[in-house]
Amino acid sequence: MQKVIDEVRPITSGEPASYIPELAAADTDLLALGVVGPRGRVITVGDDTSEFTIQSMSKPFVLALALQNLGRDAVMARVGAEPSGEPFNAISLEPVSGRPANPMVNAGAIATTALISGVDIDDRTGRIVAAMSAFAGRSLWIDESVYASESATGDRNRAFGHLLKSYGIISGAVGDVVETYFRQCAVRVTVRDLAVMAATLALGGVNPVTGRRVVSERVARDVASVMASCGMYDFSGEWLLRVGLPAKSGVSGGVMAVAPSQFGVAAFSPRLDAHGNSVRASAIVEIVADRFGMHLLEHHESIGAPGITVGETAEGPVVRLGGELGLTGAQQLQYLLRDISAATPEASTITVDARELARSHPAAVSVLRTEIEARAPRLRLVE
Repeated sequence: MQKVIDEVRPITSGEPASYIPELAAADTDLLALGVVGPRGRVITVGDDTSEFTIQSMSKPFVLALALQNLGRDAVMARVGAEPSGEPFNAISLEPVSGRPANPMVNAGAIATTALISGVDIDDRTGRIVAAMSAFAGRSLWIDESVYASESATGDRNRAFGHLLKSYGIISGAVGDVVETYFRQCAVRVTVRDLAVMAATLALGGVNPVTGRRVVSERVARDVASVMASCGMYDFSGEWLLRVGLPAKSGVSGGVMAVAPSQFGVAAFSPRLDAHGNSVRASAIVEIVADRFGMHLLEHHESIGAPGITVGETAEGPVVRLGGELGLTGAQQLQYLLRDISAATPEASTITVDARELARSHPAAVSVLRTEIEARAPRLRLVE
């Protein structure tokens, strides 16, 4: 993971979001990556303690809350699930009904926020932040300075709110709904939080760190489906082609992605491209997905349970790898090698026979070779 962020660190293209003054002042050198697997182990590198606001990455979790409370049909009556092919702040409404194209663009997100019950701004915001905190496994808080900055420059989003009300998509006070939307976008997170939140979606709605079920499996699947088709704005189609993971970006510089049943990944870097997606964070997720063969349409023979057998020779134990080695399998191998190393005399050599794996997934063997050479002198790789 450290090598991945070192690889993308020299990239300097893009600029931080300029239309929100607080975001424009971000430190553009910040760079972080986090991964969380099914065992709840959190691995982070880079500027992993730096906090930033969640921005549009809040949208999947507000959608999850609405789906959990109201059901799919009630939510889809107010907001669609079709890629708009337009920027996140475009007026993407159906011509007759006024229904927004999807919940990941601003108009659709405002309509989704309106579906969360609450007697006022604080009540509705409290429910949303509580839900996001459950996904993150810790209490999250709002950055009041960023909220004030968004509210002061949010006239376009207010216009969306009034337009949606004119079509009957939202009811009640438009100001309350839109201010709640501004506040949900101003929740502070780290790359660790986002990785845990993404992993909760990846693992069927169960937070792998706390063990708590946050939403149902169906809701987690529905949210990931919308992220796959709409999560990266007007780059969503090419993202699915290149990376192949459900993902969501935010203009603060974060990108989180979901590998179903396997892991959640998040990256952070404030410089954005023309689509509003982080240049370096997008590159990080693309590299991770490619090297671990995580594209949703990748052909996998045994991604979750690779063939691992252990034998003995005069020199020491032999671990034979077969099938494919995704991230989950890599974690299993790591735990196994750790246990074997602890039980094997120092003079013995532990052989990792990856010849079968090399035929099906040479990229994984390349990563494995690098790790063995750098960290485990007692291990010998046969490929």
